[in-house]
Amino acid sequence: MGRINRQGMNDFESFDLRFDQLLLPDSQLVRLATGATWSEGPVYFSADDSVVWSDIPNNRLLRWSERDGLSVWRSPANFENGHYLDLAGRLLSCEHGRRCISRSEEDNSVTILVDRYEGKRLNSPNDLVVKSDGSIWFTDPPYGILSDREGYKAESELGDNYVFRLDPETGDLTIVTDEIEEPNGLAFSPDESLLYVADTSAALRNEGNHHIIQFDVVGGREVRNGRLFAEINPGLADGFRLDMHGNIFTSALDGVHVYTPKGTRIGKIAVPEKVANLTFGGAGRNRLFITASTSLYAVTLNTRGIQQP
Repeated sequence: MGRINRQGMNDFESFDLRFDQLLLPDSQLVRLATGATWSEGPVYFSADDSVVWSDIPNNRLLRWSERDGLSVWRSPANFENGHYLDLAGRLLSCEHGRRCISRSEEDNSVTILVDRYEGKRLNSPNDLVVKSDGSIWFTDPPYGILSDREGYKAESELGDNYVFRLDPETGDLTIVTDEIEEPNGLAFSPDESLLYVADTSAALRNEGNHHIIQFDVVGGREVRNGRLFAEINPGLADGFRLDMHGNIFTSALDGVHVYTPKGTRIGKIAVPEKVANLTFGGAGRNRLFITASTSLYAVTLNTRGIQQP
C-alpha cells in the first residue's frame, strides 16, 4: 500500500489493507494537551470520560477531559509510571518512588499492595495489566533507580529484572518469568491465552533488545514457550495495547506501529513526538489515547480496545 495523508496533523502509513480497515473515513490524529516533560502510563476513566497519565520527571499525574481540559491530578505522585484499573474500577499504579504497586481508594488515600519480593525491595515497577481473575501482572526493570530523574537512585536488591504476578486477595507475589532482560510494557491477548512482554534493554545502551516477546499462558498463572513476536524499529515497545481482534498497537520512535496477531506489521500512525504508551478509551472503546513525550494525542478508529472496568 502507501501513505494515506488526511487533513490536519493526521498521517497514516498503510502496508496492508487490514490496516485501512482499522481506520474511519474521518480518522484524524489530534493533540489534546501538552506541557509535560515525559508522558507515560495513560489510563481512561469512563465515569467522567477522562484520561490520567504520568509526567514522570515532574513527579505528577496529569488529567484531561473534553469538559475540563488539562489539569494536574496528583502532585507529588511518587514518580508513578504505568497504570491500569482493577476489576472494581480503582486505579492501580506502578510507583518508581516507593518501588511498589499501589491502589487509589475511593477516599483518595493510596494503599501499597506490594513493594517487596522475599523481603527484598522491588526495582521500580514499570507497567501492569489486570487479568480477568483480578490478578495483577507487572514488570520490574531498573529504570526508576538508575538516577534521580524518574525516581531515587539506588542499587537493585533483587539483582535481576522480573515479570511478576500479584494475587491481591492473598498478597502472594510470584515470578512469572525471568527470561526478559529488561521487561517493560505487557498485555494479554483478548482470550488471555497469550501474554506479550516488551524487552527494552536497548533503551540505555547501543546493544540490547527492542523486542516484543510472546508467551503461552498456562493454567492462568504461568507462562511458557517465550518467542520473538516483533522487533520494533525505530524505537521501542515501551507500552502497547491490543484491540478486540488481537491486533497490537505499540509505541515506537516515530509513532504507533500496528501488528496483526501473527506478528505482521500492517501500518503506522505517525506521531510528531516520541511515543511512550497508549490506551483505548471513549464511550465506544474506539478512541486511542497516546502519550508522546510532552503531549497527549488521540485518534478515533474503526476498532475497539479490550474491555477494562
